[in-house]
Amino acid sequence: MTATQPSVGGMIREWRSRRRMSQLDLAAEADISQRHLSFVESGRARPSRDMVLHLAARLDVPLRERNRLLLAAGFAPSFSERRIDDPSLEPAMAAVRLVLKGHEPAPAVAVDRHWTLVAGNRAAEPLLALAEPALLAPPVNVLRLSLHPRGLAPHIVNLGEWRVHILERLRRLAESTADPAIEALIEELRAYPGEASRTPVLHDAGTAIVHPLKLNLGGTVLSFISTITVFGTPLDVTLSELAVESFFPADEATRSALKRMAPPAP
Repeated sequence: MTATQPSVGGMIREWRSRRRMSQLDLAAEADISQRHLSFVESGRARPSRDMVLHLAARLDVPLRERNRLLLAAGFAPSFSERRIDDPSLEPAMAAVRLVLKGHEPAPAVAVDRHWTLVAGNRAAEPLLALAEPALLAPPVNVLRLSLHPRGLAPHIVNLGEWRVHILERLRRLAESTADPAIEALIEELRAYPGEASRTPVLHDAGTAIVHPLKLNLGGTVLSFISTITVFGTPLDVTLSELAVESFFPADEATRSALKRMAPPAP
């Protein structure tokens, strides 16, 4: 017996539902008739290669999944996927290393679509070293590392708050990418000991603007806020899934501590 392959129309309908769009919404966004979209989704009309890519762009489908849509429609994939160490990606990786280096003395890491560590700057090394060595054997998942009881979790002052933030971040990622590996990671992290609340932590709206990460590093509490940087117009699956998370000092005490901790320039 062979497994039934999903139809391109059914996959488009699934992505439309995932994006909470009606047929009329997507038809208007794509500048096509609702009737034609209905025929595509039901399989009564076979979309062209350009139409598949056009609808996928309107639905903000990840590049990896756009390739799957093309294959389901009977076309070859449009977007290449290369290993992160492929020589053709070196210019992009050089840019990533430049961003990481430029963020010192604050920590920053580059991760792939499953939050596996790709690279980190020197300022991230003391934070990673808080985890037990066994957890630092490649591949290192930075979210697993942060919430694992033998990882950074014992050193996170606001663990309950950070845990809720991480799980909510992953939930949104799972919704947007439909990646089963992210769903599996969510279940794994939820099973770790710690506060089990799934209710977002409420802050004083007059003072709180972001979720901080507060780490106790040898008796010194470092407080960080973070940003995510991605490539703006990637045409490669691997690059489209690469992100740099940069941690910024949330107070002057942390800023001063990072300057003191900074290793001497090589």
